[in-house]
Amino acid sequence: MRSLTVAIALIVLMVSVSLAQAQSSASSPAAKMASEEEVNQLRAEVAAQRRTIEELKALVEKLAGAQTRAEVNATPQVRPVNDATLPPSNVAPVNATGSAHLMNAILTEPAPESALPLSEQSQAPETPKKEAPPLTAGWNGEHFFIRSADGLFSISPYGYVDEGYYAYKGDGAPADTFLLRRARFGFQGNYGSHFDFALLADAAPTSGSTLRDVYLNIRVRPEFQFQAGQFKAPFAQEEVMGDTNLDFIERGFQSMLYPSAASTNRSPGAAVHGDIAGGVVQYWIGGFNGKGYATANTTNQPEVLGRLRFYPGRKSNNNWLKEFAFGGTIDRAKSRGLSGDQSFSGALPDSAYTFFPQFAINGPIQRYNGEFTYLKSGLGIRGEYVQLNMSRDNVGSLQVGGLGFISLPSIIAKAWDISATYMLTGEKQPENGTPRVKHPLFGPDTPGGKGRGLGAWGVGFRYTGIQANEPGLNLENYYTPGYVPTFDYHTDELTVGINWFPNYWVKYSVNLAIDQLKDPSTIGTLPQNFYVVLQQLQFRF
Repeated sequence: MRSLTVAIALIVLMVSVSLAQAQSSASSPAAKMASEEEVNQLRAEVAAQRRTIEELKALVEKLAGAQTRAEVNATPQVRPVNDATLPPSNVAPVNATGSAHLMNAILTEPAPESALPLSEQSQAPETPKKEAPPLTAGWNGEHFFIRSADGLFSISPYGYVDEGYYAYKGDGAPADTFLLRRARFGFQGNYGSHFDFALLADAAPTSGSTLRDVYLNIRVRPEFQFQAGQFKAPFAQEEVMGDTNLDFIERGFQSMLYPSAASTNRSPGAAVHGDIAGGVVQYWIGGFNGKGYATANTTNQPEVLGRLRFYPGRKSNNNWLKEFAFGGTIDRAKSRGLSGDQSFSGALPDSAYTFFPQFAINGPIQRYNGEFTYLKSGLGIRGEYVQLNMSRDNVGSLQVGGLGFISLPSIIAKAWDISATYMLTGEKQPENGTPRVKHPLFGPDTPGGKGRGLGAWGVGFRYTGIQANEPGLNLENYYTPGYVPTFDYHTDELTVGINWFPNYWVKYSVNLAIDQLKDPSTIGTLPQNFYVVLQQLQFRF
């Protein structure tokens, strides 16, 4: 725009100089004496200068039009430097023909880019946004899973269903029945490398809450881990085994003396545990409510246990000792008679009969456990011993003729279990897991399997028993005489079992149990043997 103004000024100056020269020539004395020929020549020169001026004018207008069109196409805005926000009110607009018009002289400059509306700013090329890494999902050979691309978060649905048919024979035995033993579904997973979690619910609970497990485990180091929530109190080896990994359909009689036995051994609590020296030594120290599913404690003293388990040959080169383990547990709790606390239930796990009645208890409770496991290829031998002492401090009555609030001898119960299992088809017997079926009959291939076959077959034999003693008392008091009867009963069971695994996720079991009732606790019941046939179909995912 400045170059255009300079060009116009030069033209005006040239025209003014030419006119001035013409006028001076005409007014001089020599002009008066000029001939007609000179006059005509001067007029021709003036006409030529006028044509030059018109051509220059046309060129200037052409240049101005081109400049105007370029400005319109580029759409820059110009504003006075003394007002960067409002447009100048004294600037004449460019007309539609593109011709330039003179205006008041105000110094202008293009508006800075930051002052222009967003729609009028030149759009800088945006850096393409990185898409969030996708999730991965699939089947890991054991469970379905959903995992973040970096592997820091993972979650897997899991569950299992046990459908069975129990048949009984014996005087006073229960009716034969189909039974949906378990129908459980949940999730397990991890947050990073230090946090594990699980949630398990039962859609067909036989008693108590539908919520079985819900806990968070924090792995600071393999030697130091912390777990809190609701889960099994780690009291004994068969107790901590998963339901899908049991060698027999029902647990042994020692399970009747486990903590929170009435609620599948689960209770709210917290525990510190870990594996020392690569798993040569395992330990658990925990505290629990000891009252079952999500139930508040009735005393100020939690149930506290400590457990040790040793694998002395785990790192040795002797294959005969690598899978040998032994251990023990001590458990301490406290009951409250005013809350209606009762002694353990004497109902057998297969529900054939109840061998021992329940009594009111009050005061300290102690449990002791000893265990061992020996595995070699397809052979598995396991044993447990559990003892339970339950105090009865001040459990009497104030009614007339009653015994008053007196203390009675403690109830002492002892139970044992020893079993042997063997895989006939060559699979390895796991400590707490399902055998890897080498030749599944149908369904998905087993991880590490070798084609189709008849599945995996295993047999087992178990001997389990229990004895309980409630000492009596004869009170020859003149004011409150009384007599507390004695109960000292025991019973045992022999079981033969067959397990068939059509594939890694399905198991069909048949158990024949002989329950030997030596000392009946029910009046009118005679000592006898009860025969129980248990069948169970289990599938898991």
